[in-house]
Amino acid sequence: MTPRIMSATAGVLLLLAALTACAGPSEPRSSPTAEPAPPTPTASTAPVGSPAPESPAAEVTCESMISDGTVAALADAGWTAETKEFVVGGVEFTDGLLCFWADYTVGSDHGQLYGWAAVDEADAAAAQAGLLEEGWKREDGPDGIYYTEDPRYAMGTDEDGYGMTYLFGDGWVRLADTRQGLILIEWPA
Repeated sequence: MTPRIMSATAGVLLLLAALTACAGPSEPRSSPTAEPAPPTPTASTAPVGSPAPESPAAEVTCESMISDGTVAALADAGWTAETKEFVVGGVEFTDGLLCFWADYTVGSDHGQLYGWAAVDEADAAAAQAGLLEEGWKREDGPDGIYYTEDPRYAMGTDEDGYGMTYLFGDGWVRLADTRQGLILIEWPA
């Protein structure tokens, strides 16, 4: 397979992942070798009585959300960003932005997905519960709580086997097409 066909194939898979990221399977699928799912969180991830997060003073844009080097690399490749609705686990986050970067001047479906939103305690809990219901896998980490799509259904994965991944922190959520891609999101600066 030529690099151009491989790139186009990867692009098709990425676009399908972006378009179906919020749909997920209606019921989690299991396999005989799958690890048991972690218990569904019953309590919020934010401290009790914590105020709703405040949005950063500057407005988030597709260019300000990710690193300057990433913006430069995407622009050098002829890519621009289009915004999409940011829906996580059935909860729409209007205080944020979801950007799909691609070359919209040609008939290609290859691109990159980055998202960031301010979230309050109740919406974060509802979104996380929705992701678990859709079959996403939860992992606690030093930076927050990760939810990644089941690798059996991922259109593309990073070198560690993670596909599209959400990271919930204190008052915010981030999204990238792979877990490794989350490091490119620098908002708020």
